[in-house]
Amino acid sequence: GHTTGPSLNNDKLYKFAYSAEVYVDRVKASLQKSAGYRISSAVDVNLLWRNPDNDDDQLIKITMKDVQVENVNERPAAKNIFKGKSTEKIIRKEYLEALQRPIMIELVRGKVKTYYSYQNEPGFTQNIKRGLASLFQLQLHSGSSREVDISGKCSTTYHVRQDQVTKIKDLDSCEIEKKRFTSHNRILDISTKAISATVYVLEDSFIKSIKAEENFVFVLNYRRKTGAKIVSKQRLELKSVQAGMGLIAAKQVSGVIKTLDPKYVAMPLEAEPVKSECKKCPSLSEHWQSIREYMHPDKLSKPEAAKSFLSFIQNIRKATKEEILKIIKSENKDFLPQVVDAVTSAQTPESLEAVLEFLDFKDASTFILQERFLYACGFASHPSETLLKSLTEKFKGDVASQEIRETLVIVMGALIRKLCDREGCKLPAVVEAKRLILNRLEKAKKDDNVQMYLLALKNALLPEAIPVLLKYAESGEGPISSLAATALQRYDPSFLTKEVKETMNRIYHQTRKVHEKTVRTTAAAIILNSNPSYMEVKNILLSIGELPMEMNKYMLSMIRDILHFEMPASKTVRQVLKDMRAHNYDRFSKVGSSSAYTGYITRGPDVSSTYSLDILYSGSGILRRSNLNIHVFDRNSELHAIQVVIEAQGLESIIAATPDEGEENLDSFAGMSAILFDFQLRPVTFFQGYGDLMSKMLSATGDAMNVVKGLVLLTDFLQEIQLQSGPTASAEFLGGLAIDISGGMEFSLWYRESKTNVKNRIAIFVAGNTEVDSFFVKTGMETTLEAETALDFISTVQFSQYPFLVCMQMDRVDSPLRTHTTKYESLPSGRRYTARRGKAATMAGSEYPLHQENSNMCKKVFGAKSDSAGSWF
Repeated sequence: GHTTGPSLNNDKLYKFAYSAEVYVDRVKASLQKSAGYRISSAVDVNLLWRNPDNDDDQLIKITMKDVQVENVNERPAAKNIFKGKSTEKIIRKEYLEALQRPIMIELVRGKVKTYYSYQNEPGFTQNIKRGLASLFQLQLHSGSSREVDISGKCSTTYHVRQDQVTKIKDLDSCEIEKKRFTSHNRILDISTKAISATVYVLEDSFIKSIKAEENFVFVLNYRRKTGAKIVSKQRLELKSVQAGMGLIAAKQVSGVIKTLDPKYVAMPLEAEPVKSECKKCPSLSEHWQSIREYMHPDKLSKPEAAKSFLSFIQNIRKATKEEILKIIKSENKDFLPQVVDAVTSAQTPESLEAVLEFLDFKDASTFILQERFLYACGFASHPSETLLKSLTEKFKGDVASQEIRETLVIVMGALIRKLCDREGCKLPAVVEAKRLILNRLEKAKKDDNVQMYLLALKNALLPEAIPVLLKYAESGEGPISSLAATALQRYDPSFLTKEVKETMNRIYHQTRKVHEKTVRTTAAAIILNSNPSYMEVKNILLSIGELPMEMNKYMLSMIRDILHFEMPASKTVRQVLKDMRAHNYDRFSKVGSSSAYTGYITRGPDVSSTYSLDILYSGSGILRRSNLNIHVFDRNSELHAIQVVIEAQGLESIIAATPDEGEENLDSFAGMSAILFDFQLRPVTFFQGYGDLMSKMLSATGDAMNVVKGLVLLTDFLQEIQLQSGPTASAEFLGGLAIDISGGMEFSLWYRESKTNVKNRIAIFVAGNTEVDSFFVKTGMETTLEAETALDFISTVQFSQYPFLVCMQMDRVDSPLRTHTTKYESLPSGRRYTARRGKAATMAGSEYPLHQENSNMCKKVFGAKSDSAGSWF
């Protein structure tokens, strides 16, 4: 009872058997077939010195002997990489000598006060010995404390029951220098779990046996079947106690160390960083040459492109600025945009310096490259303050192209949001960028400038910008008012205060001024989406019937969609519908072609995704706005994956129709705006003004305009791990998206028909590598997932009669999905064992069901087409 830690007997030699094992495999797999290896040895432990003034202060010598390295699971000779190799051959002679050189630890009350070893030993042998030394640290009473061992400074809890002690280490609490980054959105990220437990059995106040186990699990959130685990086990068992050497008499530990061997020095017990060199790795240029063909613009919507993009990023992250510049400067214009995508997505200080040195914003001829660089910044998975600072400097300087200037500030908005989401709102660069956008918006006179800063705020989603957005939504003209309202729509409903809802009600009910339909319907959507009161819903329902023709139909459709899809407001809507003044035939029988509909694309155990499609027409049958949204969500978070909005206005004069109330003086305009993975891109204009429209109509080819094309890094996760048995491990998951979205609008005065078409071509590739690196052997598992799909959205309008005919189609082609896992063990000599397995499946293509009215209309549209085709002669 006098001691609070284990106590060794004088003049005894304790002989133990020790083993450390690592396993790497799929999350649910049993360990019998895992990749891995085992290091085993004999361990001698004896007491060298005990403090004459404190029995509980002991110096212990620990020596590893007869070290063996072998497979962790039984393997036939042909698959055993260690077969026929002695330990000396595997580990190398000088390393084996270092590993078997004794270490000494000073234990005070069971905790390691000082760890002594030779100073210039290789880091990895030192870490294996640190892992063994850390096992000897324990306390003999229950309780929690912060302790330092090989894993760093960690919160540790002990449970003591008679001769058994259980030590639980909270690995998430460990303070140790390790590289780690995660993706910006939780759905695109990796979930991790780490646990560590050690069970001690004591006998005669010292250790009889120790069993320690650590588990690390990594799972891809949007497909939980894709993942990996690392298991590390240590065992120490007492085999015998023999007579040993006597104690050394000394007042202090330092005296004992001097007497024994002055080369021993006190060192930290925390692991030191080690990195094994790659001997046969290709240079960045060699790697680029091997993947270059897959990065051709024509191949960009294929999984090969996404796969090559990811491997290129991994290599850029290890490269110097000079190596990166060499490739950028030597490449031609077809491949350069893809190189810029990858270099920017790498997000290292070297890659940022290289791309900024290469791009000249004062030169309008490299417009495409500047735009691709900026979009890659907007999609950055873990942007740095330096990146935002660099873009702010560029924005303040000379920028040749007005469109690039707009894109710059829009991207700054996205970076502000990402840095704020990671507690970076008070960083100097973020404060400066926020101030710049808000101040310049206040001073902006031209509509174009106002729109540019509003788009930046639509990405930044700053709480302090809400009053500014309200001002523009209510008092701004057409497009500006519409943009401010859609920016407010992107905020979480928790930010939408009483003031916001009052303003939205004023806009919808036009209490202060007449507003365009697009702004009024957005205001209604905001009200209905942010926990509306009974009276708010009732007033909206009572307004139906008093609205412009197509808007009546649109609002009815929106209400029906809320009920059909069981949205949060559906309860309140049902209560209001019990009132016959709000719910009657006159109100609910309004004709028109506008509509709003929401449905599921997929419903899965991990994530579900929904599409919503709403279309608003003017009274004369011309499209005002079509809006396609795809949202992905799990139990805790949501991702706005895609939004494509096509807007048109002031086109009535072409077909000599009367504009709707409040829209008499609108300039002719059509354009398209997209959000991709929560990032608002710069809108694209099809035509602006009557003259531009007529010239485009007369020369119309109906060719689709490219909205976004490129490679996007979606999942970007890296975690380095210090295993308590000594080796280092890492888990790296990268997910790349090759994307091609285009949209077009065709007009035929002859057939009195218009057509809008949005094509989405997407390929995704995810690569995970989970590896344990012991310097003399590597073991791990590579896992890949690839899929490709295409989603087409077509709307055809015939305005030769009223109500005009509208047919909407949303189709997805057959989508192949392939997964592969490869487990491996390899020696530096090149000897390697691999086990592969793969699976392939196809998701059948489908036409998404929109509402019944749409199906009836499509029959009429395509029926009418075949009739007219036959009536020429």
